[in-house]
This record gives sequence, C-alpha cells and structure tokens, in this order.
Amino acid sequence: MLRETAMGTAHHHPPRLLLRGGLVIDTDPHPVVHPHTDVLVEDGRIAAVGTALPLDDADPDLEVIDARALIVLPGFVDTHRHLWQAVLRSAAVDESLDGYLGRILGDLAARFTPADVYTGNLLGALECLDAGITTVQDFSHVQYSPEHSAAAVQALREAGIRAVFGYGYPVFDDAARRADWVRQVHAEHFASRDALVTMALAPVGPSFAPDEAVREDWLLARELGMRIAVHVQAGPVAQRPIAALHEQGLLTAGTLYVHGNSLPDSELRLIADSGGAVAITPAIEASMRFGAPMAGRLRRAGITTGLGADAVTSAPSDMFSQMRAALMSSHFDGDNGSGASQIKAADVLRLATAEGAAALGLADEVGSLGIGKRADLVLLRADAINLAPVAHDPIGAVVTAAHPGNVDTVLVAGRPVKRNGRLLYEELGGVLTEAHRAAERLGAPLP
Repeated sequence: MLRETAMGTAHHHPPRLLLRGGLVIDTDPHPVVHPHTDVLVEDGRIAAVGTALPLDDADPDLEVIDARALIVLPGFVDTHRHLWQAVLRSAAVDESLDGYLGRILGDLAARFTPADVYTGNLLGALECLDAGITTVQDFSHVQYSPEHSAAAVQALREAGIRAVFGYGYPVFDDAARRADWVRQVHAEHFASRDALVTMALAPVGPSFAPDEAVREDWLLARELGMRIAVHVQAGPVAQRPIAALHEQGLLTAGTLYVHGNSLPDSELRLIADSGGAVAITPAIEASMRFGAPMAGRLRRAGITTGLGADAVTSAPSDMFSQMRAALMSSHFDGDNGSGASQIKAADVLRLATAEGAAALGLADEVGSLGIGKRADLVLLRADAINLAPVAHDPIGAVVTAAHPGNVDTVLVAGRPVKRNGRLLYEELGGVLTEAHRAAERLGAPLP
C-alpha cells in the first residue's frame, strides 16, 4: 500500500568512495578493459579513474571498497520497460502479441488501482537495481487517473533508481487520454528539477492513432518541454509512421522510437536524419514475432540504440538476458551473410550502457566512467564460478556469462543501493507481500 513517507532507502549525502584495484570496464567511446584500476567517487560523481590513485586509504572521510575480485562498470540503462507490470510477472509467457494486448492491456490493466501501480513500480524498480540496472525508461501506459501517476512517481523516487517516467495513455481507454492530467502531473510532480526522476510523454503514436490525436500529443510534449517515447510499427493506422510525423512537421530530435521491426529502411533513414533513437527489446520482439532482429539494421543506419526488457509478463527482466538475446539474434538480421553488420559483444555492452544513456538524452550524465558523470555503477563478482576466469575476455564474459546473481554492489549517484549481494531497501519484505496480494486479486477471474 502507499505510505505517507516514501523513504524505503537512506537518502543521505553520498560518501567519498574509492573502489580500489578493480577490473574496470569503461564503455565510451568504445568498451575497453582496465585491469587493477581505481575509481574515485566524490559528491555522487566520478572524480578520478586510474591505477594506484594517490589517496590515503586510512582517511576517515574516505570509504574504500576492495574491488580486486570485482568487475566495475557503468550501471545498465534499460530504455524501455513497463514497470507497473512487475506484479503480473510471467502472466503471458506463451501469449501472442494479440493475446498480450487483450489479457494484459485490455483486461488486467483496467483493474489496476493506484496502490497496484505503486507496488508494481516499486517492485519493478527494485528488481532493476538488484540486477545492476541503474537507469530505466518507465513506459507507464496505465495512467487511468492523476492518482495512478502520483503512485507511479512516488514508487520510482522511493526505490532510488534513476528513471524517466513516461506518461502513457491506457491503450483501450480513450477517456483517459487527458492533456489536463498530463499538465497536472507535470506541475505537481516535476515542477522542480529532480536529478533522478524526470518526465517524458509516452503517447499511442502514429502507428495506432489518427493524425489529429498525434498532433495534439506532440504539441503537448513541446509545450511542456518533454521528450517523447513511442511504439512504432508499419500500421495499422500509418504504414509509414515516421514519414507521417515528418509530413505533419512533428519529426523531433530526441524522440525515442520503440521496436520498429516492420519499418522499411526509408523510415530508419528519417529517424537517423532527425536525431531520433530506437529502443529495442530483443527477447520480447522474438517471442511475440515482431519481425527480424533490429540491432544490425540500426547500426547500419547510424541510429543511436538502447536495449530494454519491455514486459516481464512475457520475457526476462535483467539486462544480461537482453544483451545475450541481442547478440545471438543479430547473427540473423538479414544481411545476407555479408557480415557487414555483425554485432560483437562489445557493441552489445555499449547498447546496454553508453548508447542507451544517449537514447534517453542522458549521455552527459550516465552510461560511462567519464570524469564528472554521475557515479551510477555496478560491481560484479569476477570470482563467481560462472565468470571465472574472466581474463580471456572480460567484456565477453559480462555479456555472455554473467547473470543477476553476480551483482555484488550497485551505486546510484554514488549512493549504495545494493551491497555484498543484498539490496539495502529496508522494507523489501513488505513490498513482496503487497505484490503477492495484488497478483492474487488481479489474477482472479472476472465476475
């Protein structure tokens, strides 16, 4: 249930922190491995990266983490996920897209109360942090009222994750498409800049909505200064949705297009030329048969690309699974065996970090270990039985062998949210109890 105070984790001033002697993997401009390397964090930002930094480990104002058995890398960035669906985990694993739309978005979504949204978002955000995802784009198309929105935002802030809250209209409820609600949520919850949680608009978009509605939504986003995240495919309304935006003068830099497997290359060129980005969710796109894999096509088109878990109703939730799905499926992306678009492990790791951050407009803040960036970091146990020995190819090991159980420590803006393999959220048991209650109620047959 919603609580009056949303402080499940300690939001104190981040400490001065030194990660000493880790196997460091940076991701910008390209992934590279730095053995026996230190990372200094000050005021929530990366202050220095180097070998044997000249610091006094006995300094009482400096916390030192022995990282000699750890892999240190930027926190993962999930560019497309419906966090509210965490309480519906695995409810549609064997469903087609039509089955998912009917059961999850048609039936169950309409039964969500604000308390259910709060629980789903909190559980989903904590699940992200537990697996090393420090930034998430929450495409929240369950905004049946301003109270639903308030609950979603409260949960994100309580979890302590970096998030872009994508205000989405419910797919099957035209009455909930309310610009006044969007303005209200923006004014009440995002009037002042929040370093961790920001807002975007997640409209239905030109693939599924008429031109007039699309124009209203895009102009609303411009009015409020918000980025847009939108699902795109060829039809059923606009067979060329990106061209439709272009014709209306709505093709906007910074827009995040989701999926797009059925779009022709001409549409991808418009995205590239306009400064847009694409979020792909390879596990969902394969299981629901959205079309051919996208990683290689997007790379050839020069489009900034991020990865996402999308829907835990039907696919794995962690970024390791998404990286593997992207890597393996990229070998069958329709390049006729030329190899010109072959995606390597390092490319996939970059999609999950630096490029994902760029897709969300956060490249200056997170996604790599650049000096001055926010200290959003994940530390993996390099001595875990499924990772050791990592010496042959640490980047390849992270992408193909690691799993959430290897996540030892997670920092968001220099603040630990997981230490020694354990989430630091104080009321995790209560969240799980509420999640089970919500699942029991929502899973019950309709009267």
